[in-house]
Amino acid sequence: MDEKLFGKYDMKEVRVSDPSLAGYVSLKQVNVPHSYGRHAKKQFGKGNVNIVERLANKLMRGGTGEKTSGKVIRTDGRLQGKKTKALTIVENALDAVAAKTKKNPVQLLVDAVQNSAPREDFTRVAMGGVSYQVAVDVSASRRLDMALRNIALAAIMGAFDKKKTLAQALADEIEFAAKDDSNSSYAIKKRDETERMARSAR
Repeated sequence: MDEKLFGKYDMKEVRVSDPSLAGYVSLKQVNVPHSYGRHAKKQFGKGNVNIVERLANKLMRGGTGEKTSGKVIRTDGRLQGKKTKALTIVENALDAVAAKTKKNPVQLLVDAVQNSAPREDFTRVAMGGVSYQVAVDVSASRRLDMALRNIALAAIMGAFDKKKTLAQALADEIEFAAKDDSNSSYAIKKRDETERMARSAR
């Protein structure tokens, strides 16, 4: 008998439509997505870590403590090191997405990541004492990292100082990003903003 994610969701039916991300989005069949950091010291090792676990890892970051989209978010590292708690939040969020959409929530998470991954970014280059911005292509691994980080940050911001729980905020963000909704999804807005700034730096 095949294992299902959290004993509920079949990973075999999940498809990655973006060819550049297909090699980096790990859809390993696991019951509990927890690799105990086995990948940490291997180059590109995180490519073998289940996508759901990587989302939980991003949630464990502390609040920025600085202005993000006009808001100061300070969570005092309340989830740092609390992997089980982060996984429970992700499980509750996936349950909420499944109940609302009647679809496989892992597929919606993969769609959300694909939609919110920027293809172009910009970097600062200094030459002769003058610094200016230059547009650069983004590697598939970094695209995935940026998308997961923005989805997790959107959830933290959506629940910060509000009645909404972190799981509800995460469920909403996954749903909006999967629909490519630039009005409601923070991750999609960040993708558009990054690509717009990269275009102007060409």
